[in-house]
Amino acid sequence: MVDIRFLQSLVATVETGSIAAAARREKLTPAAVSQRIQSLERALGCILLARGAHSAQPTEACLSLLPRARLLIREVENLRYDVAGGGLAAELKIGAISTALTGIFPEVLDELSRRAPSLKLILRPGSSLQLYEQLLAGELDAAVLVEPPFLLPKGLAAYVIRREPLVFISRDATEPDDIAEQIRQAPFIRYDPGSWGGRLSSQYLADAGLDPDIRCDMDALETIAMLVANGMGNSVVPAWQGLGRDGFCMVEVPDAASYERRIVFLHQRVPSRPTPLALLKEILSQGFTG
Repeated sequence: MVDIRFLQSLVATVETGSIAAAARREKLTPAAVSQRIQSLERALGCILLARGAHSAQPTEACLSLLPRARLLIREVENLRYDVAGGGLAAELKIGAISTALTGIFPEVLDELSRRAPSLKLILRPGSSLQLYEQLLAGELDAAVLVEPPFLLPKGLAAYVIRREPLVFISRDATEPDDIAEQIRQAPFIRYDPGSWGGRLSSQYLADAGLDPDIRCDMDALETIAMLVANGMGNSVVPAWQGLGRDGFCMVEVPDAASYERRIVFLHQRVPSRPTPLALLKEILSQGFTG
């Protein structure tokens, strides 16, 4: 019989990249984590990790069983939640893009601590695509991310919690009528068009007939703002919660609302922890996101 705790240690090792890091996360000794994984290997009759001096990488056998292992761990957590009465004394795994982590969640966490002190949130950062895939795989209870640019599966529900119009940011003060000329003349730091949010910025440039001198593509809005403040170029980005004005000027692009980035709260339509998720959704909808 496989001990669910051993599966948890295996998953922790794969996700952190080493037995030492997994031990810190699991609050165990590295020797204890290593023994758990060795016991799993004996029980399953296969090698699960390719061990290096300071790292541990999953083998093909490990990768093949990871989805089921995560599902088993999740189902055990659900059993504990059900036995506890299905209330707010629960643990939620919530994914969030970086701008949501810094701009939205500080106030949300403060409100949750007052209204549900027994509720524990485990926040996992990632890109919108990564978080979407983790939610589909059952690794997250919900995610705060950029609205997917495609029709969602019927099993998922999305709730818009924030709308972010496009703004032009530059070291120099710029009037709306001068944005196009500024984009043509100065180096440009482009919000990565391969990202779900970046496609909106690229669409605006295409619709406006603008072909800027692109210095680099980047899917890190906070870093783009820093580069603009340092005089590296201009950019067109969504006005995310927490976007400051230190070191640069900001003005909405013409018809900004047509290119707004929508941030959504995405979860399973029939969640395993409906009560705490409903509270989190309520808080997100009550103006705590600015």
